[in-house]
Order: sequence, then structure tokens, then C-alpha cells
Amino acid sequence: MSSSSAVPAAKPPMRDALVAAAFRLFLERGYEQTTVDDIVALAGVGRRSFFRYFPSKEDVVFPDHEGCLADMHAFLAASGEEHEPVRRVCDAARTVLRMYAENPTFSVQRYRLTRKVPGLRAYELSVVWRYERALAEYLRGRFAGRPDGTLRADVVAAAVVAAHNNALRSWLRSDGEGDAGAAVDHALGYVQRTFGESVRASAAHAWSGPVRAGEEAESPDDVVVLVARRDAPLWRVVQALEAGLDRS
Repeated sequence: MSSSSAVPAAKPPMRDALVAAAFRLFLERGYEQTTVDDIVALAGVGRRSFFRYFPSKEDVVFPDHEGCLADMHAFLAASGEEHEPVRRVCDAARTVLRMYAENPTFSVQRYRLTRKVPGLRAYELSVVWRYERALAEYLRGRFAGRPDGTLRADVVAAAVVAAHNNALRSWLRSDGEGDAGAAVDHALGYVQRTFGESVRASAAHAWSGPVRAGEEAESPDDVVVLVARRDAPLWRVVQALEAGLDRS
């Protein structure tokens, strides 16, 4: 007889067990028809255990966002002056992508559930707003003292969230197929090209002033003339310049 004995499988942490029980019931019965009592009964714990981890039934649908938000705050707090601010908030947004990509099956199930339940969509919007505020607060600090610094911070933060979510939701609608990272990188790259300070620096470097008498451009393609309204926002000027350079 073998002296070794089978080792029982370790039970999942209670928090994970509650999430698993909740989603099983949501998929079988529907979100509205599932109560907290149903969830704790399936998980084999008491109500007090549920509320120790989740303030409400809505919170069990989004169990990982608090930790992700804390990670984002820590990432931004560790930033230095050497970090270009727009690139930094784009990198911070990728924290959210990694959270979704760690468990594609769960992320797709949550996306489908959230689309069906208006109350969950409202809850999700409140979570997204908190991410956007974290990015905006960091940018406000970096843009402090600049003309329209607060406005620029809020616009860039909103653009980062919009670009990230556009790519993320496309991936979720495809049932988690394809490369979510590549899609999000493409979307955030658009934000960096439009708002990043490296873009403005490159544009300033490229403009060397008018050609003086007796001087010639190295070739006809070396000069791009841009006409813009004096009150045009900087991002639109940069966008127009990029378009002109691409066509030249």
C-alpha cells in the first residue's frame, strides 16, 4: 500500500468563492432575480461574510476595480519629472487593460451582464469616472501654472479613458478574441500623437522660420505651410500639422 495520500484541493479564498457563486447565479437566474442570500447560500457562508468583502450586490460584479484603482494611484504617485505626462497617463490606463486581460472569460461575462442591467451600467460609469479623475489630478499637477493647464488636464484624461475604453469594449464584444494589448496601444497612440508634449516639441523643432532672401529649401517637400485661426486649440493645430506632414 502506498504511504502517500491524496492532498485535497485547496479551497478558493472566500472573496473569490463569493464572486464565482454570484456569477453562476447571475448567468442561471439573471441579476435582478439573484439575492445576496442566494449568493451566500451557494458559497456556503453567512451574510456577514459577504458584506465583509462587498458593500452591495453591485460591488460583487466589479470585485477588482478597487485594487486596480489603487495600483493606478501608486503608479502615478511614483512618477518623476522625467516622465512625459501624456505618455505616463496612457501607461497608467494600461493597468486597467491588464486587469481585464488576466481573466478574459470573466471579463466577457461581466461585459454582457453589464449591458443588460441599467443599474450596473450606471455603477460602471461611476467606476470609469474615478479612473478619469485619478488621471486628471495627476495631469493637473504636471500642467499647473500653464495657460489652460486645468482644461488641458481634464481633456487629456477624458481622451485617454475614451480611447482605452473604445479598444477594450471592441475586444470584449469579440468575446475576448484577438490581441487586446495591440488594440489599446493603437488607441492610446492616437492620444499621444494628438496631445503629447513630444509631438509639440517635434513640431517646434521642425519649424525653422521662413526662408530668407537668397536661401532655398533643400527640396520643395522640405517646407510645410500651416494656416490656422489664432484662437484654434493647440491639439487641432498639431493635428493639422501632422496631416500636412503625412501628405508631404
